[in-house]
Amino acid sequence: MNSVIKTNELSKIYNQGEIEVKALNNVSCEFQKGEFTAIVGPSGSGKTTFLNIIGGLDTPTSGSVEIGDIDITKLKSGELIDFRLHNIGFIFQAYNLIPVLTAKENVEFIMLLQGIDKGYRESRTKGLLEEVGLGKLMDRRPTQLSGGQQQRVAVARALASKPRFILADEPTANLDSKSTTQLLDIMAKLNEEEGITFIFSTHDQRVIDRAKRILVLEDGVIVEDKNM
Repeated sequence: MNSVIKTNELSKIYNQGEIEVKALNNVSCEFQKGEFTAIVGPSGSGKTTFLNIIGGLDTPTSGSVEIGDIDITKLKSGELIDFRLHNIGFIFQAYNLIPVLTAKENVEFIMLLQGIDKGYRESRTKGLLEEVGLGKLMDRRPTQLSGGQQQRVAVARALASKPRFILADEPTANLDSKSTTQLLDIMAKLNEEEGITFIFSTHDQRVIDRAKRILVLEDGVIVEDKNM
């Protein structure tokens, strides 16, 4: 197994007036290729902060994040944006789809930013949307799709760039049970058959029950790390 991500004594401190809040406190952890991991813990435990720093959306107060042989905490802003574009897929609780674009255009957009030629973009987009069960709905805009369908578009978009791993922050929080089951079935299939690495931040027991590894965060510290 190859290490995809390694965090070294990662800390994040927020100053609220005179009060210092440690969202993360010297967190050292490794994630391997092909993991299906859930990061869990109570609200305020540091889950989203941890995920955002791993994904280069936030910067730590101290410590480092190594992805492959690159310490992303040392990258300049432009370098970090480019690195994220080519290496990390994101799935957010709020879907974050571009409302004026169709499902097809939302998925294709990241490949457009990567400079990939039109023919390949279109064939890959069609294939991904068919894989998540939306082949017949690719010309609909987000407002014409259900919440579960929008989140499946977000999964296809996250996969479009062929990232090293996918970070999912509470991806099922706004979904009903049926949509959650369908979404988790898709992601589990991608994980098992294609070896795609998924790291979730979640409160959802349905996600936790599917995870192969569970990291428990409390007060910014990993208090439990277990394989299922």
